[in-house]
Amino acid sequence: MSRLSSTIEAILYLKGQPLTLAKIAEYAGCDRPSAEEGLIELMTDYAQRDGALEVVETPEGYCLQLREAYQPLLQKLVPVDLGVGALRTLAAIALRGPLTLSDLVELRGSGAYQHVQELVELGFVRKRRKADSRSSWLQITDKFYQYFQLESLPQPFSNASSASSGAATPEA
Repeated sequence: MSRLSSTIEAILYLKGQPLTLAKIAEYAGCDRPSAEEGLIELMTDYAQRDGALEVVETPEGYCLQLREAYQPLLQKLVPVDLGVGALRTLAAIALRGPLTLSDLVELRGSGAYQHVQELVELGFVRKRRKADSRSSWLQITDKFYQYFQLESLPQPFSNASSASSGAATPEA
């Protein structure tokens, strides 16, 4: 691999976002045709490797990224960025759950619908259709415990939630 290709690799790694060919040339201190040659050489080199990374062209430009096969590892190891509202909704589900979506919306407001969708997609919450109504049961998943490094929730919360809500645990 040429020195220019190695420089482009370093640029893509350090920037951590897609870059246009013009930006790559600017950062590498060369003209666009040379940057394009170096980029093609780098892409060819990565395509021949059997590694976890690849250089790809996206609509925003070129980037160094994790291959698709390693995405589950990324989701497992990299912290999730939850907004305050989603985090509060997750806390409500953890402390009062299992509870119905309608009870959660009553507690947290209509924004809870979007939070639940996000939390389900991230794997923190399981959503199951309640047999006798149109609402769904919400409960935290094992990923919640792993992510927050908890063995279990404190007893006063889990006892108080099932006693005060009168809710039965949803069927598995």
